[in-house]
Amino acid sequence: MHASQGRSAGLGIALASAFAFGGSGVAAKPLIEAGLDPLHVVWLRVTGAALVILPVAWRHRDLLRRKPALLAGFGLLAVAGVQAFYFAAISRIPVGVALLVEYLAPALVLGWVRFVQRRPVTRAAAFGVVLAVGGLACVVQVWSGLSFDLLGLLLALAAAGCQVGYFVLSDQGSDEAEPADPLGVIAYGLLGGALVLTAVARPWGMDWSVLGGTADLDGTRAPAWLLLGWIVLIATVLAYVTGVVSVRRLSPQVAGVVACLEAVVATVLAWVLLGEHLAAPQIVGGAVVLVGAFIAQSSAPKTAAAEPVAGWAAEASAEAGEALAGKGPADAGAEASAEALVGKGSAAARGERAGLPGERDAS
Repeated sequence: MHASQGRSAGLGIALASAFAFGGSGVAAKPLIEAGLDPLHVVWLRVTGAALVILPVAWRHRDLLRRKPALLAGFGLLAVAGVQAFYFAAISRIPVGVALLVEYLAPALVLGWVRFVQRRPVTRAAAFGVVLAVGGLACVVQVWSGLSFDLLGLLLALAAAGCQVGYFVLSDQGSDEAEPADPLGVIAYGLLGGALVLTAVARPWGMDWSVLGGTADLDGTRAPAWLLLGWIVLIATVLAYVTGVVSVRRLSPQVAGVVACLEAVVATVLAWVLLGEHLAAPQIVGGAVVLVGAFIAQSSAPKTAAAEPVAGWAAEASAEAGEALAGKGPADAGAEASAEALVGKGSAAARGERAGLPGERDAS
């Protein structure tokens, strides 16, 4: 009874997290169209969230000594890189399309495992990759030639690439017995990302007057400061915290299905609030991308194998797929990757089933 109630609470929290993450791009795009540079919007988001979550960083200050490389990689790639490229992408292509493009990240992870590390992946995972790539072709409507914004597409793919890069870096030292707390990693990732973005975005040149005006949501004017508040407090701080809590209460399969709703939420909100209507082939392609990503992330064996050939490669590709496809590469991929990989080694060593850390399975 208690376990059932815990999972029900986890489901509700996961839905709230998916909704919060899904609204980030919808709130950011009007600010960009109002005159803010995409990098400035990212800087405002990351810096604002870092200041709010600063007490968490102080509580986990020992991570600076224990996991400096992990924190640096997380801040540079999973926070600064992913969000900068994502916000740059949505300045050129629809929010829903940009997010769906990033759902190729599980395919990129599996490609790294198969062709760079030369380790086998399951047929189901390969089938999921084929589905995801085919769905992406429908999303970007490849039959239209180069009429689609190629630069916007490349920026979205770069965001997915940054997330994959973080997973590769995180494999270093993943077998340590004392994993880092994911909330601590997120807190320092935001702080590190804020420092990197300060140097890159140079916010002292930002047009601050835009925040005192209004932004357009498909004909409706909204205060710019209100949209920024949503991005910082709801779509970043609340979304990350609820995401970490939810993944500890749900099974990998359930969490993956629920969190895939982020792409649906983002697409629907962009349709309703921004007037970004998708064509029927794009909607079908988006559904295929989500199905393919889910198959890729859920195809790992239930237990860790004794031989290396079926060990980390299969488990890590599934965990990376879940973190990226399950929580959304642009935003929640950062939170889920922290949750998945900082505790990766100890879960595998105990022979537990592939997925997120052991705390989650214990529920």
